[in-house]
This record gives sequence, C-alpha cells and structure tokens, in this order.
Amino acid sequence: MYQSNVPSPSLDLALIGNCAIGALIDAHGDLLWCCLPRFDGDPVFHGLLGSAGDAADGRWAIELEGCAQTEQAYDPGTAVLRTRLTDADGGAIEIADFAPRFRQHDRMFRPAQLVRRVRPLAGHPRVRIRLRPRADWGARAPVLTRGSNHLRYVFADFALRLNTNAPITYVAEETWFSLHAPVSLLLGPDETLAGAVEETARAFEEQTIDHWRRWTRRLALPLEWQEATIRAAITLKLCQFEETGAIVAALTTSIPESPDSGRNWDYRFCWLRDAFFVVRALNSLAEVGTMEDYLRWLHDVVRVADGHVQPLYGIALEHALPEREVPQLPGYRGMGPVRAGNAAFAHHQHDVYGNIVLGAAQAFWDRRLFRRADAQDFALLEQAGEQAFRVYDQPDAGMWELRTRARVHTSSALMCWAACDRLARIAGLLGLAARDRLWRSRAETIRARILQAAWSDKRRAFAASFGGDELDAGVLLMAEVGFLPAQDPRFVSTVEALEATLADGPFMRRYEEADDFGRPQTSFTVCSFWRVDALARIGRAAQARECFEALLACRNGAGLLSEDIAPATLELWGNFPQTYSMVGIVNGARLLSVPWSSVV
Repeated sequence: MYQSNVPSPSLDLALIGNCAIGALIDAHGDLLWCCLPRFDGDPVFHGLLGSAGDAADGRWAIELEGCAQTEQAYDPGTAVLRTRLTDADGGAIEIADFAPRFRQHDRMFRPAQLVRRVRPLAGHPRVRIRLRPRADWGARAPVLTRGSNHLRYVFADFALRLNTNAPITYVAEETWFSLHAPVSLLLGPDETLAGAVEETARAFEEQTIDHWRRWTRRLALPLEWQEATIRAAITLKLCQFEETGAIVAALTTSIPESPDSGRNWDYRFCWLRDAFFVVRALNSLAEVGTMEDYLRWLHDVVRVADGHVQPLYGIALEHALPEREVPQLPGYRGMGPVRAGNAAFAHHQHDVYGNIVLGAAQAFWDRRLFRRADAQDFALLEQAGEQAFRVYDQPDAGMWELRTRARVHTSSALMCWAACDRLARIAGLLGLAARDRLWRSRAETIRARILQAAWSDKRRAFAASFGGDELDAGVLLMAEVGFLPAQDPRFVSTVEALEATLADGPFMRRYEEADDFGRPQTSFTVCSFWRVDALARIGRAAQARECFEALLACRNGAGLLSEDIAPATLELWGNFPQTYSMVGIVNGARLLSVPWSSVV
C-alpha cells in the first residue's frame, strides 16, 4: 500500500466510479470531487477547487481522531479503493470506497451513487463524518431533513439521500463517536433502499469487485508493467459515460496546466481526438466494448453534422458548450479562474476528421463485435473524408486549440491524410474498387503536400505548420498512424530535432512557440509518451524504456496521471485523471514489453 503521513500539495488523488459518475478521493479519505448526476454536472463535491464558504464545504470527510498515518490502495484489478487510517495509539479504521457497477436483470447496474463502508481494524477508534454537499458550484447549501435511517440533502432542483446504519444524529451534527462495528453510507438519488443498509452495501461491494475482476481478467495484457496497464485501462473505462458512449477527456475542470498560468480549462466533455486514442488503447488490450459504445455516440455526431464537425461535444451530444467563469470558487490551491464549459467547441480543428475515421475503422474488420460496421457506415464516414479533403490545407486552431491565431497545422493535415488513407482501406475491404481508387488518390495528394510544405530545411524536421520553422510534438504521430516508415531519415531527423528543442530529460513540451499565455512551463504528458513510441520505432529501445520508466515513476500513489508534469519538481498539473496520459501508459507497455513467449 502507498503510505503518506502528511497531505500532499499535488494531485495525490484516487478515482472511483462506475461509468455514470466519478469521484476523486485524497490520501486521507476525503472525497473532494464528484459531479452529479453525471460527469459534466454540478460539482456537488467541489473541495478540489476550494470553497465558497467554510473549508469543509463541498467535501465528504471520514476522519479518525488523532490520525497519524494513512495507507491507500485499490483492491487488485478493481475500482474499489481502500484507505486505512491509523492514530497515534494504534487505533485504526478502513474506508472502502466505490460506485456500484455490476450486471443485474440483464443490464448494467450503475446508479449515480457513492458507497463508503467504514470498519474498525484495531484499538478503540473515534471517527467523525462530515458530509457537506453543495449546489450551484458551491453557492447553495442544502436543507437537511431526517428519516429513521436516512438523511436528505434537499436543494432547489434535486435531493440526495444518505442511507446509513451510522447514528444519523452524529452524521448530521458532525459529532465524534466511537466506532465499535462497521457502518455503511450510501449517497445517491432520493430513493428508498430495497434492503437493509449493511446487507445492501456488502452485496454491492462484493458484486462490484466481482465485476471488475472479471473485466480485468479478459484484458490482453503485456508481460511487463501489468499493474500499471490494468490501472490505466480501468481508469480509461471509468471516463466513459456509458449511457451514451461518450468519453470525457478528464473528470475535472480548471486544474491549471502550470502554477498561476491561467491555463484552466473544463475537460468534462468528449473530444473526438482524445476519445479515438482511448478507444485505440483499449482495443489493443482486447477490450472492444468501449469502442462499441463510443461508436453509438460518434454515429450520431457524424449523422447530424453538416460538413463541419466540432472538435468536442457534450456527453449527451450537446453542441453548444458556452464557457463561463465561476467566481465563487477560488480554484485549485487558490489558482483560479474556475471555468465551466469550453469555448473550443466553436473551433475549427481539422484533425477531427481523421479521428472520426480512425476511431471507427476497426469496426469494419473485428468479428468479435455484436454489430460490425457495414457499407452504410462507410458512406457516413465518407462525409468526414470529404470534409477532410476539402480543408486539409486550410488554416485551423490545431490540436492544441490555439485561440488567437490560425495556421495550416501539420498535425491537422496529417490526420486528414489518415482519414483518406483508412477510407481507401475500408473501401478495399468492402469491394468498392472505385471508392478505393478515389480515396487512395486523395490520400496521396495530401501526403505529397505535407512532404513538400511541412518540411523545414532550416530545422531538418517537419515543422508545426506549413511553411514554418517552429516545432511541435504533434508530428511524432507520423509513424504511429503510418504516414512514414519509422526509419525514414526525415522522421528520425524530426525526432532528434524535437528532442533537442522540446525535451527536458524524459519530459517533452508540446511546442516551442509562445501561445496566448506565453511559453508552456510544464511538459505535456502524452507528448512525452509519443516520444517513447517514436524512440522505440526508430530503434532506440533502451532509451525508450528509460523514458517510459521515468514517466511511470511520476504517477501518483494511486497509479494515475494528470495532463502535465513539472520537470523540475515532478509535480502533476492539469486536469485529472487525463485520458491522454493514461493512454500513454497502455501504449508504452504494449510496445516495449518483452513478449510472453520469452517466459512461457
């Protein structure tokens, strides 16, 4: 178990969830973040971003009197978290945290409910439960009402019910009390439990553990780094809103990319770019269910699009995601602003068309799927391909979502090429010879244009934009998506130029040119993993392994990564947990691991 004696100023948080909701819990067992009734909802627990009033507001703390040490770990292969608190006299308790998830009545049971089970382990521990949900981003406190075995937290638009066998007076009044026997707390919709509290909580825990262990057991893991890969895979799955199939980029908003940078954005939406990488990583582990669910959502995105496709949408297909600041919350470690919504929905980011086609391509070949893609699906994807060919050499905001300038970004043109290239392959599979020829011709047109316009003789590298000389780590994807062989001298030279300019040890920044906020101060974690991939592909496997191990060492105690890492301090920054970063763990482990045949 990971051990901690003092609170960490970094993102030392663990994730629990069930593909309907997600919550973040710190090393001391304080639940600091949870949006309800879904990922992009009101943060009923907003303690991660500070408080509009008392510091305990927006938190759910289970405290041990005189706590001197904490230990925390997941049950292996699950999303069930256990936190052990020990006092100076040896008294100890364990908190088991999870969100129920298991099959029931031939469907997945995943209520918007959090379960916390507390049991004494040693001595005579005294505990205090401080449950303070808030609404309207911390601005409104609930009216508290009591039942025989429950408390209701009533807001203007909704109510939460806490079913518990703990003394409800002690919970309501936040009184210290001796813990003589296990207690369970189930917080969720204002509904009566079908059974007794303790029996229900125990059954939920057992069935949730069984579900996750069976899910993990089906993963096609690499031989090395199995625990890291499992934790990454579970985390990626927990970022899918299963009801619709959308995948959020992260579960938080407004964690700054670097201290006091103002780079505070809301990532609780589905970027088609990020979602493609998640689907691809999980597919590589033989977990294709996530792709099937995502393609349901993606199909509706493309079907209603009129040529232009937004780079992101709401998890229930919302098109407009207006951005606003939330003044009542001070922000993570006081580093506001806190933002809700993301103005990038209005951007033109042309790589999105490649992400659409790449995200769906496997469905045409994979015979495990309940519904393989067919000619009608191909016709729908051709709409994205048509737009990709129309705009590949037109200025856009780029994959890094620059807000004040537009250029013809090489990474955007690259993904437009990928859209045409994969459409040709799909057409060949479907026996559509004329469409195969058309898309191959278009892919070759784009390829020739990239090779001519993106190459910088000055830098001996592919540049960030057509006709430019500035560098951007996004071009590292050239080998991964098959645009160039990894051994092509131009790609090798590009990797070397990027290392000389953007790398700081194993860490890599996104780009060298100043943007709307100046020059980036932290490394962008997925770019560091892209470098690992590139190093392995060009034959520098030993260095790739060194960099990969260094990145794994930056994970927090729960095995999770955020968006950014500060190279000087190794501190995590940016929204959390970041799917991009967790994808890098899966991809790196698969690429670098020795094969199973070496030991069996």
